[in-house]
Amino acid sequence: MTTRDPLLQPFQLRHLTLKNRVMSTSHEPAYSEEGMPKDRYRLYHREKAKGGLALTMTAGSAIVSPDSPPAFGNLHAYRDEIVPWMRALTEDCHEFDCKVMIQLTHLGRRTNWNKGDWFPVLAPSLVREPAHRAFPKEAEDWDIERIIGHYADAAERMQAAGLDGIEIECYGHFLDQFWSPATNKRTDEYGGSLENRMRFGLRVFQAVRDRVGAAFIVGARLVCDEQWDLGLSREEGIEIAQRLVATGQCDFLNIIRGHIDSDAALAHVIPVQGMPSAPHLDFAGEVKQATKFPVFHAARIADVATARHAIQSGKLDMVGMTRALMADPHIVKKVAEGREAEIRPCVGATYCLDRLYEGHEALCIHNPATGREASMPHVVPRSTGPRRKVVVVGAGPAGLEAAAVSAERGHRVILFEAADEAGGQVRLAARSKPRRELAGIIDWRVERCRRLGVELRFGRWAEAGDVLGEEPDIVVVATGGLPNTGVIEEGHDLVISSWDILAGDVRPAQDVLLFDDNGAQVGLQTAETIGEAGSQLEIVTPERFFAPEVGGLNHARYAGALQKHGVRITISRRLMSVAREGNKLRARIGSDYGPTVEERLVDQVVVEHGTRPLDDLYFALKEGSSNRGEIDYPAFADGRPQTIRSNPAGSYQLFRIGDAVASRNVHAAIFDGLRLAKEF
Repeated sequence: MTTRDPLLQPFQLRHLTLKNRVMSTSHEPAYSEEGMPKDRYRLYHREKAKGGLALTMTAGSAIVSPDSPPAFGNLHAYRDEIVPWMRALTEDCHEFDCKVMIQLTHLGRRTNWNKGDWFPVLAPSLVREPAHRAFPKEAEDWDIERIIGHYADAAERMQAAGLDGIEIECYGHFLDQFWSPATNKRTDEYGGSLENRMRFGLRVFQAVRDRVGAAFIVGARLVCDEQWDLGLSREEGIEIAQRLVATGQCDFLNIIRGHIDSDAALAHVIPVQGMPSAPHLDFAGEVKQATKFPVFHAARIADVATARHAIQSGKLDMVGMTRALMADPHIVKKVAEGREAEIRPCVGATYCLDRLYEGHEALCIHNPATGREASMPHVVPRSTGPRRKVVVVGAGPAGLEAAAVSAERGHRVILFEAADEAGGQVRLAARSKPRRELAGIIDWRVERCRRLGVELRFGRWAEAGDVLGEEPDIVVVATGGLPNTGVIEEGHDLVISSWDILAGDVRPAQDVLLFDDNGAQVGLQTAETIGEAGSQLEIVTPERFFAPEVGGLNHARYAGALQKHGVRITISRRLMSVAREGNKLRARIGSDYGPTVEERLVDQVVVEHGTRPLDDLYFALKEGSSNRGEIDYPAFADGRPQTIRSNPAGSYQLFRIGDAVASRNVHAAIFDGLRLAKEF
């Protein structure tokens, strides 16, 4: 079938035909095992290939030397054992005509010495990276020679594994740390002039090309403007690109703009919600115009319309939609089949990367199947068993997911929601302008429920009688929770919750104390809202560092906002009590580390301590259920059916999920809904 859609047109990259213009750029989801891309890693990329992708770039990045400690769960491209694993991944993707490449690097100073083999971190000069905090060793001549050889060795391994090409990482890592005057202070033949600073990188490209030959794709993911007074200018960066192209050793440029040595800087390279969409797209187009060379690019290109524009306007040859593909690996297939409206949206939460940079594996905030392809489906299959009646109570993310998945299984589903609209805490969070994209989590699920025939009963506070009157086979209680402010010794009735501020039910007073004993985004969002109201605000937290549940990329935006509003932050202190004193409130603040007690006289005290389950309905239904609400946790973890029947007289199965069980987060709530309902 022919199409005029720019995204679906093929692209010829030398001898390699890419079937469309959409790619997943290199990134490290940390799904590796002992540095190898085993089944979890392979299935993650296979799913995107199955979803119609033209090119998937693996690793972010695969390390070429053992003295490049793996800070991000990196693949070990310096080991021969990687070849069969990469071959299996490549063959899986080739089954769907999806090409496979890998990004190779030496991390240089962008890592920690206390990873891997505990070798010293290496850099062109003794310039420490703030993000990873290691003091590097300055690379000697023998370091440079052996690492050039390591790049060539790693490229040869990837060619032996049957990959279609490689991409050499040139932004924020060892190779371009030589390029940048911010990180290269050398006075030998590798420092000073641009020609000298490029010497090491050009030797790497030449060594790789000599090893793999002309019939293997070799590209560069490179920074062409560090947007930094200390670093590469736009002019010098574009000159680097032009010189690299002129060597004939490179087949494509994957363009990056900015520097990544701190959380604040990285957030501009990889923007999060509340920041501009596709901020570097025009610049990537300028590089293409200056080089007349194949250009790839990805930076918050989260929707099909923007991706289509990038190709149609000629700014890019291949468009990276990496985070969007984590939300929905079947984007291309849905576009090709005219189902664009069914694409699960990337909402810019950047939960994926924040988890990664905090030492965990990458997960999508609202697609729990991503990274769990071995046990969780992206496309829910229809049940082969009898059609059942499922009643879900609560239309937050957990309830909506359970309802939609149950309907996809072929069951009749009734969803009760006390409010006039769906969303729960997500809808509350989305009231703040920087987080309004979160509404996509709810809107997509509501539309999905409508399309699948779920009976949505909004404005209905469901009592036990309402549920039982439906004669259900299965009941899922997803009623969420309520703010938990009862965490101080005295004065509970004098404080307000973060929800009161975010919902607009209570206006911030002039002088406010926010006690955040949760450390998640809701506390930061509340603080930002109070600051924007013009209040004087102090945040008090018992944590040893601020907002431990918020990753660096999201933290960067909040840190800037709180600094702008002059917010005071006090760590390692705990709110003990609140008492009224005239028209003020006296807050007593203690510490877990000693007897010190301080006092603050303020107009308002706000408490953020997560939620407590709203579980009255669950307990009212418990004794009438066949399982008495019990969940078989091993089966739940493995994604197997729930078969407990501890009460023979019970007429329905009963389950509760999400915050109706305990205060957690959006991903946990949706994951509960999927892994439970997919077996109904």
